[in-house]
Amino acid sequence: MKKTSPSMDAWLQEAKAHPSAPKIGMYLTHNGIVRQTSKAKVRFGAEDAGEVTGMRFDYDADKVDAVVADAYKMEGIYYIKVWLNRGVLEVGDDIMYVLIGGDIRPHVVDALQYLVGRIKTECVTETELH
Repeated sequence: MKKTSPSMDAWLQEAKAHPSAPKIGMYLTHNGIVRQTSKAKVRFGAEDAGEVTGMRFDYDADKVDAVVADAYKMEGIYYIKVWLNRGVLEVGDDIMYVLIGGDIRPHVVDALQYLVGRIKTECVTETELH
């Protein structure tokens, strides 16, 4: 069943009140959404790929927790929060939110790229609907 998306304002307030906040000089967020253009067209240039009408999305929570734990081992990373949707999603629906806080920009950018990449490749199943 599709879940209600979180508030980034509330997430940032929570993060800034966390005991790790004094170590953090930057927060980055990622908001993945269901797009109308198929993955085959966007990533591989397949011009004959039809438009997406939605997505079936699920995830393995234990795998997500393990990937988050690994991301915390990265240099300068002190705060991570992840939310993933579930179910049949429509174009424009939120798939995921990730918030990462760390000491300096290069560390936070690298950690966001690492975490979102691993979640997408190791933790979720997504099937485009046409």
